[in-house]
Amino acid sequence: MTEQAIERVKAANSIWEMLNGAVEAYGDTIAFENFHNSLSFADMGRYSDALAAYMQNEMGIGKGSKVALMSPNALAHPVSTMAIHKCGAVQVSVNPLYTPDELEHQLNDSGAEAIIIFSGSTPAFSAVRDKVPVKQVLVLQLGDCGQNPLPTPPIPDDFTDYTLLAEAMEKGAGMDFSPVEVSRDDLAFLQYTGGTTGPSKGAMLTHDNILSNIEQIYDMAHDVMEEGKEVMITALPLYHIFALTVNFLLYAAFGGKNILITNPRDMDSFIKAIKNSGFTRINGVNTLYAGMMLHPEFGEVDFSRLKWAVGGGTATMKAVSDKWESFTGKPILEGYGLSETSPVLAMCPPHWTEFTGTIGYAVPDTEIKLLDDDGNEVPDGERGELCARGPQVMPGYYNRPDATRDAFTEDGFFRTGDIAIKDEQGRLKIVDRKKDMVIVSGFNVYPNDIEQVATRCPGVQECACVGVPDEKTGEAVKLFVVKEKGSDVTPEDIIAFCREHLTAYKVPKQIEFIDEVPKSAVGKVLRRELRK
Repeated sequence: MTEQAIERVKAANSIWEMLNGAVEAYGDTIAFENFHNSLSFADMGRYSDALAAYMQNEMGIGKGSKVALMSPNALAHPVSTMAIHKCGAVQVSVNPLYTPDELEHQLNDSGAEAIIIFSGSTPAFSAVRDKVPVKQVLVLQLGDCGQNPLPTPPIPDDFTDYTLLAEAMEKGAGMDFSPVEVSRDDLAFLQYTGGTTGPSKGAMLTHDNILSNIEQIYDMAHDVMEEGKEVMITALPLYHIFALTVNFLLYAAFGGKNILITNPRDMDSFIKAIKNSGFTRINGVNTLYAGMMLHPEFGEVDFSRLKWAVGGGTATMKAVSDKWESFTGKPILEGYGLSETSPVLAMCPPHWTEFTGTIGYAVPDTEIKLLDDDGNEVPDGERGELCARGPQVMPGYYNRPDATRDAFTEDGFFRTGDIAIKDEQGRLKIVDRKKDMVIVSGFNVYPNDIEQVATRCPGVQECACVGVPDEKTGEAVKLFVVKEKGSDVTPEDIIAFCREHLTAYKVPKQIEFIDEVPKSAVGKVLRRELRK
């Protein structure tokens, strides 16, 4: 049966076409659960059809329009994604916890003309509304597309000129829709990723990038995928490329159920949601797995149907995998990818029975080579930058030809910035990062983003950011600060200022005052000196 599903993926010209095929194939089968609500494939099709009709007729959304989706994991999130793509529009995935500064940059850089926004995120948008190109606003609430109302953050009284998503779907149900022709080469998503220098960039992902990656993952995992019978735990956010492709789109294509966890930090609700779900698959980062196992009721979770637990985003610790295996009987198997690669480049096959500390092998139709600083391939066992070429690799960064050129080798391999080795069995292992990126609980933090904010804090003359080991989050942000002459600024002042302008996981955990920031002869910050 799974052969029929993968054939639908291969035949699809767009993400919407693939999802619509799933709607037709699985009908009343449950596609998503969230709190006390569920959404069948038929419901997803019906709601998204209505929303797409409203967007086309009332909002003027058409092929190539940029539509931002700023929402936590909720039933209306996949519905909105399907509607955006039915219109032929491009989805700009936005973190619902972004501060006004972060949101302003992303909306301006993408040129988003409309936004579907979670009610709890409206204050951040309100602060920048007059500075961004967004003209049309739909407000999403947690209970949308479900059978039961759910507590949802209120929309501020001074937030005006918007339409509730539920009202848009109700109105759109009575409207006609003009079909839009979309090809695999058309742009599907702008996934924003930070830069080691300069502001964050939008990785352009085409329909072919995403659909190809689904095919590649299936080729390595088809033995553990039964059509219409899989249950995926989705605690990772759907605005992140990992959950977007590997949880939502892959498992929807095969009739699987996604249990959406809106706030995985609420561990009581999280464990309650999965305890008797009969889940067969879970994706997570090291800190998520570690946090789950600390819960007093974790041992009561039903693992009898679990086939596969995957770690990504950052290295999984062997101690965490060993403890997980002692509870579940399954090790955590790692995979590897980036926003720019849709995301999966390599993975450990699901039939492996032990933790290896590697990212396994490249997925099919993917070429990987490890290069030294001179661009030469290194022998097995030696360190080199992991560079990849394949159908899942983005064509480039949105409106950033210089950054795109720098990101690829002359023969078209994407430079990941990660240093890897290939062992005697041909398995790949990430051993270091060439870029200055810090990974906090699986989320990328780019020093330049932190430094740009911190230097605006009164009393800060200059600063430099590095990652330091942290037992809870893998890495934490440490900021070295040079004070302005005569300043009495404190670490608490700087952290409080950063908290106002940065998402929580980016806020520095440690502040150290220094006399000067070490630099090279050409003025480049020498972060390696600060890491000593």
